[in-house]
Formats: sequence, C-alpha cells, structure tokens
Amino acid sequence: MPTHAMTRKLPRSRPQVPDDERLETIADMLLARVGDEHPGLLDGETKWTWDEVVRESAARAAWLEELRDPARPFHVGILLENHPEFLFWLGGGALAGATVVGINNTRSGEYLEQEVRHTELQLVVTDAAGTDLLDGLDIGVPQDRFIRIDETTYADEVVARRTEPRRRPEIDATTQMLLLFTSGTTGASKAVRCSQGRLLGLAYQNTAKYDITRDDVSYCSMPLFHGNALMGLWAPTALAGGTIALTRKFSASRFIDECRAYGATYFTYVGKAIGYILGTPERDDDLDTRLTHGFGTEASPEDRERFWSRFGATLLESYGSSEGAGMVALDPAAPEGALGRPAHDGVRVVDPESRAECVRAELDEHGRVLNAEASVGEMVNTTGAAAFEGYWKNPEADAERVRHGWYWTGDLGFIDAAGFIYFAGRSGDWIRVDSENISALLTERVLRRHDDVVIAAAFAVPDPRAGDQVMAAIEIPEGTTFADLDLGAFLSVQADLGTKGAPRYVRVSHALPSTGSNKLRKKEIQLDGWRCTDEVYQWVGRGEPTYTLMTEADKAALVAEFEANGRRRFLP
Repeated sequence: MPTHAMTRKLPRSRPQVPDDERLETIADMLLARVGDEHPGLLDGETKWTWDEVVRESAARAAWLEELRDPARPFHVGILLENHPEFLFWLGGGALAGATVVGINNTRSGEYLEQEVRHTELQLVVTDAAGTDLLDGLDIGVPQDRFIRIDETTYADEVVARRTEPRRRPEIDATTQMLLLFTSGTTGASKAVRCSQGRLLGLAYQNTAKYDITRDDVSYCSMPLFHGNALMGLWAPTALAGGTIALTRKFSASRFIDECRAYGATYFTYVGKAIGYILGTPERDDDLDTRLTHGFGTEASPEDRERFWSRFGATLLESYGSSEGAGMVALDPAAPEGALGRPAHDGVRVVDPESRAECVRAELDEHGRVLNAEASVGEMVNTTGAAAFEGYWKNPEADAERVRHGWYWTGDLGFIDAAGFIYFAGRSGDWIRVDSENISALLTERVLRRHDDVVIAAAFAVPDPRAGDQVMAAIEIPEGTTFADLDLGAFLSVQADLGTKGAPRYVRVSHALPSTGSNKLRKKEIQLDGWRCTDEVYQWVGRGEPTYTLMTEADKAALVAEFEANGRRRFLP
C-alpha cells in the first residue's frame, strides 16, 4: 500500500450568507446558474455546464406546463436510475412549480402500486425498464401520460420546447418541491412533503456542514429518489456551484475506479454501502484518488476508521431524516460514537411518557451506557414542529411526529456528561434480557468489526420463558461460510460487548433484504426471526458463545417450548 500522506478534511466554519442576500427557492438557485460555464454535471464522458443544465431543465419545465392538468395536484413521478434526465426533470419541476416524486425502482407489485397511487401523479417520466415495472399496475396514470426518455422522438420533443429559463411567478418558499418516500425499514413507507424553501435551507446548511465548495466533484451513487442524494449532495452541490458526477446505481466494485475517473472529492452513502466497499479486495492504488470526504449514516466507528486508512477520506456521520434535519452540530472533538452536540437548546432526549428530560449518560471505558434506564430516551426537537411539513395525506403519521407542540423523531438517544449526543437506535432497538437493557446498536457495531461481516442487524426475539433474547442477522461475502467466521471466539474477546450482548441466534445470508437505498429491512428481518429461509445458528447454554446450525427439529422443539410456557402468541 502507498504511504498515507493525505490530510483529513473536516468541516470548516464559514460565515453565513446574510438573510437579505439568501435565495428563497430552488427555482431561484437554478436561475442563478444561468450563464455559469463551470462543469455542472458529468455522466461518463458527457459533460454539461451549469448553464446547460439549467437550460435543459427549462425545456422540461415548459413541457410540464404544457401537459399540466390544473384540476389535479401538480405531481410528476420520475422512474429512472441515476440518469441525467432525472436531474433535468427535477430542475424542470422546480422551475414549473411541480412536485417531483421519485419512484423507487426496487419495489414492485401491489406494494409499488399502492405507494405510487397514493401520491396522485399526473405524469410519469420513465424508460422501457420503468414501463415494464409498472405494467399491469393501476397507479392512476394512463399510458398516454407517460413520457419515455428512450423513445426515438424524445430528443426532438425536448428541442421543440427550448426556451429562455424562467420560473412561474407564483412559486415561493412554500411551494411543494418533493414527495420523498421514507425507506420503509421499520414499517410501511410514507411520502414526506418537502417545500422548495426547506430543500434550499438544507442546501445552505449542508454546504457549510459538509464543506461542499465550487471545487468539489460530488459523486452520486445513492439513488436520486432518496433524500440522501437530493438533500446531502444534489442541492448543496448545486448551491455551491460544484460538479455532480452520476453513476446509474451503486456498485462497490466500481466505486473507487469511478471516483478516480471523475476526480471525485465528495460522496454520500447510506446503510450497507460502506460495508460493501470495504469488502472489496484491497489494491495498491486505493489511496490514489482525490476523495477527501463523504457524508452518510450507519457506518460504524470502525468502518469510518478503516475507510480513512484505506482511501484517505473522512466519513462524516450525522443525524437526520427526510422529515427533519439540523438537530445535530458536528464537532471534531466528539468522542468515538457520538454524533456531535445538540444544535440548539430545543434538541433534547426525553422520556416519551413523562416528557421529562433524561439524565446524562454514564459511560464505562468501552462507551457502554451504565444507566440506560434513566439516560436513554427519545430524541425530540421542542421547537421543530413548525419546520416539519408533514406527510402527504397521512394525518395519523403526522400526529405521531408532532405531539404537544414538539417534533418526535421516533429514535433513541442519550447525552453524555460533556454534552455530546449519541444515536442509540430506533425505538425498538433496546432489548430486554434478564431484566437488563441491551443495546442492539452496540451488538451490531461489535459484529461489524469482524472482517468478513459486511453488515449486521441485531434485534429482539421473544424468549420462550420470559422477556427477550438477542438475535442477529449478518451478511457475509459469497464464498465465505459461517464456520470461517469462528464467531464465538471472536465475540468472546470483545471487551465492550457485555455478558448479555452476544446473540443467541444468528441468521447468515449472502444477501439480506434491503431497501433501494441499501438500508436493511430490519422490521421484516425481525418479523422473520429464526423462522426464515436462511441458515440460522443458535447458542445454547452459557460460557463462551458456541454456535450450532438450527435444524427443523430444533425449531419445532423451540415452538413446543413456547407452547408449554403459554407464550405461543409471542412466536416470531
């Protein structure tokens, strides 16, 4: 490996733009790029300047206005991979005042039909693959309202609508810009509303928070239908006047070569992506890139250190969601595992029943919480209700997010004595074992330290007598077997795991169920429990974990034990 001579790039503080100079809408942001000859978009060998990007968007805006049905919500669906046309129609939607709905091409069938139909689309922009995916589904859009980018007449249709870039005069900061589907990792996905003003506000925040400048080339491999790519990469890069480099979809094997070819400096990631990249064979030229930093979620501290050592780029983990962001301020002094500091006094960790603020967490030398009962609670923003724009026609979900005038994240956290805030998992990520709270997140992080574990999920499964047991699902590379892991011996030497954190059951897969944005479908995995189609290994007894393959007879015996103890209703 070459000598590691690169310097970490951490966020720099920079002066805020005075309020009277700030733009108000995404449409204004795009129009500010008219005449800008700096590279705006790269797609393989093809390049567009920012001026060209905006003019392409203006042509699509004219097409949208021409086809608009004023009697219906001005919603347009885009069902494409990360194609330049996605961004041209996204910009066109902004200039026309339309709402863009990115359709998840990893969904199918009845679930996709219900999800898309709910958003009340007027038009769908897609290609042959998207048309095939929607074939036979009743999404409420007739075929003659599909715009196919791969039709032979498509380019001529665009040329016919060339016009000087402008925006509709009624567009303001409150104009709805996006409906973003939540990832659906913990339940049914919901369509999050995002206005032009909120998306632009995130662009301002994130250019500063993630240090995105005009000199950056932002490599976009996360799907454009997801908030990570739009809020963490497209909007801030466009505001800064940097360059966006597209790849059709994420590929761990192509990642470093494409970053090198584009001269990429910044990227975003979600879920399993970092684990997949680190799972590729190491190469002598891994450090031979311009990469300096990336932003995302769900990379463990160990993953971030391994990524830095191997590729010379700092991974900036933060907390946020499609519904809300801006709750955490990054701090280079934050200890390992911390997100940063609460961004303001309204960000708190509270008991969801009493709404009382939780006490500060006491941590041992391994970072384990010693007073979890008192210190772990739900992360809230007591001043964030007004900024939450809600879900599309889902008042029940709105009411769950906003209660007592507060914005409730649905996520667990704690704050240490020094004032640093930590993510402690989703609302179901604390497992009650022998009257002791076990952190699923800690078990996941320990499992991810193993060189041959690509990704891990830990969760509660019912114990046949009382309470819960810890179960884990792990994804390992093709060609690797569970025996190769020697998992029991590995876990036994992890000093921070604790006596009850090792999983009793381990599901082993080469491809765990995941969303289109590489997040594990944890709720689905938990519901399957040990009654899944993958191999499951169990640890019976005490002492050092020793795992054996569960047979059908073992599963039947476990079911009988549930029945004998009157707990059949708790079976996974």
